[in-house]
Amino acid sequence: MDRTFVMVKPDGVQRGLAGEIISRFEAKGLKLVGAKLELLPEERVVEQYREHLEKPFFPGLKAYIMSGPCFLMVWEGKGAVAVVRRMVGATNPAEAAPGSIRGDFALDIGRNVIHASDSPESAVRELGIHFEAEDLVGYSRIDEPVLYE
Repeated sequence: MDRTFVMVKPDGVQRGLAGEIISRFEAKGLKLVGAKLELLPEERVVEQYREHLEKPFFPGLKAYIMSGPCFLMVWEGKGAVAVVRRMVGATNPAEAAPGSIRGDFALDIGRNVIHASDSPESAVRELGIHFEAEDLVGYSRIDEPVLYE
């Protein structure tokens, strides 16, 4: 099974959307194996968004991500990265399909509710930034036999 990193950003937490987001991933059949609510420290925000450090929008992005609590999660399932990315929708909510998380809950690219790893390599990197092995719980969902061949 694959794992991916998902973060409900401060706007999503403030709007009370974490439960709805969890419900969508659980209903899809993904398994939550790690979660925590926290105010992210600057050094982890910088590491999370290191590819954007030199971009003009980075200071605002950093201030926004550090402005309130984020809900960080680890989801597990077959093809988890691709499945979650489809469910999250396009980065720009104006381009996100109805039914996707951003398509249903976001209006502005700068307040787009959620972050999800965009590749298996990014998932490994991002999980390593925010979670230790002991933060994750291994278990079997009771419905796994009907979810997978």
